[in-house]
Amino acid sequence: MDERLDPNDLGRLRWRCRRGLLENDLFVERFFRDHEATITKRQAQGLMALMDLPDNDLLDLLLGRRELQGELDRPEVHEVLAQMRRPTLPASA
Repeated sequence: MDERLDPNDLGRLRWRCRRGLLENDLFVERFFRDHEATITKRQAQGLMALMDLPDNDLLDLLLGRRELQGELDRPEVHEVLAQMRRPTLPASA
């Protein structure tokens, strides 16, 4: 099992994930809301790889307009992308 992020690293990761497009921020915020307590170092690496993308490229991936290719085509990036794409369930579900 992969080691979870400590609070300091989690704070730095959150700060690094701030985006210029509101649409991307909504995906990122939902990811942190749903997974913040369980984010591992491996997932953080996948998330950082996505955050290195320009905003429009990231949005295309999040919306499923394109798929991971090249250096991004790694298990940890796939895992985080799938978590970010997952629709939010209603609170009563």
